[in-house]
Amino acid sequence: MNRRPRLLVLNQYYEPGVEATGRLLAQLCSGLADDFEVTVVTGTLPNASAGRERREGVDVIRVRSTAFARRRLWLRALNYGTFLAQSLRVATRAERPDAVLAMTDPPVIGAVALLVARRFRAPLVVISQDVFPETAVRLGRIDNRLVLRLLQMLVGWYLRNGDRVVAIGETMRARLVAKGAPPGRVVVIPNWVDTRALIPSARRNDWASATGLALGFVVMHSGNVGYAQDLDSLVRAATRLRELEDLTIAIIGDGAHRGQLVALARSLAADRVRFLPYQPREMLPDSLSAADVHIVGLAAGLAGYVVPSRLYGILAVARPVICAADAESEVAQLVERVGCGVVIQPGRPDLLAEAIRRAHDGDLDLDEMGRRGREYVVAEADRTRAVARYRELLLEVA
Repeated sequence: MNRRPRLLVLNQYYEPGVEATGRLLAQLCSGLADDFEVTVVTGTLPNASAGRERREGVDVIRVRSTAFARRRLWLRALNYGTFLAQSLRVATRAERPDAVLAMTDPPVIGAVALLVARRFRAPLVVISQDVFPETAVRLGRIDNRLVLRLLQMLVGWYLRNGDRVVAIGETMRARLVAKGAPPGRVVVIPNWVDTRALIPSARRNDWASATGLALGFVVMHSGNVGYAQDLDSLVRAATRLRELEDLTIAIIGDGAHRGQLVALARSLAADRVRFLPYQPREMLPDSLSAADVHIVGLAAGLAGYVVPSRLYGILAVARPVICAADAESEVAQLVERVGCGVVIQPGRPDLLAEAIRRAHDGDLDLDEMGRRGREYVVAEADRTRAVARYRELLLEVA
């Protein structure tokens, strides 16, 4: 009679994976573990084999899915397909939950979660990390009409039938309602950062010295190297800054666009650009702090369809940002409102180069921008605030 409510969670990625959704979900689930019996159904990773384990009070079940590198679209689709099939099989055999939670990676996992929720007659909460398939269409990643129609049907089905749909921004909320999600069921809970774990470090720290980034002026992108981040503009901007001999542009991470981006930098002789792999979580305070300024890019037309959550980590270490995104996007509005950086149009290497030059030449008060950003996330975007809002929501529906 006094047991905690059971929460069954589905998402392809979970720690120790480096993917942003996996890290966020692990922080959320461990934060909820005092109030819920949390079971996560997730996929196999290169550094995490199939099986069952206990992580920070959470039962984690890794299904036998493929874990190929995601740079080729068909291999990514294979990873998705095997995870979707195996997660449905495993989740429907789990102990009856009081609520089902899905984070949309991959986006159609919401349809699997709805099947599971109906199997147990439990409420479903979906956390929408992007608006799909519109994001893929706008990036030119899907052009098959049959596939597109199928994806629209699956996503529309769970958006219409989920008991709650969480949008991570107000613009995204409007996009989801336009897709058919009932307005009264859509709530906005922005993503977050653990401001106690991610704290400012010295600009010239041990990590910076070990990677050769301790000297000069460092501009950084850290996170997914995909198509939505408009990193082509950053590489092309580097060719306009050749006279800045102390400049390094560090692109840290991996993703579907990395190979093409490396080739672009080589073809343009953009020798100011360096590519580094994802960094371990424990190194993030030092690696993010090693930049003088960070770039947060979002391709034109993606406002409300994608919300770059990496911004919170940058602000947590008190670093300023150059935001290249549409003015109506959540990330641009936040940067303008907080005063933690500058906003420019996306897809404009000339404007991006100009902003980098202004930062390099001391025309911007980078320290003050960083201070404002840290102050904001501690007060408004800390993990504890987000977990409290999810706890209230889940207890309500359960």
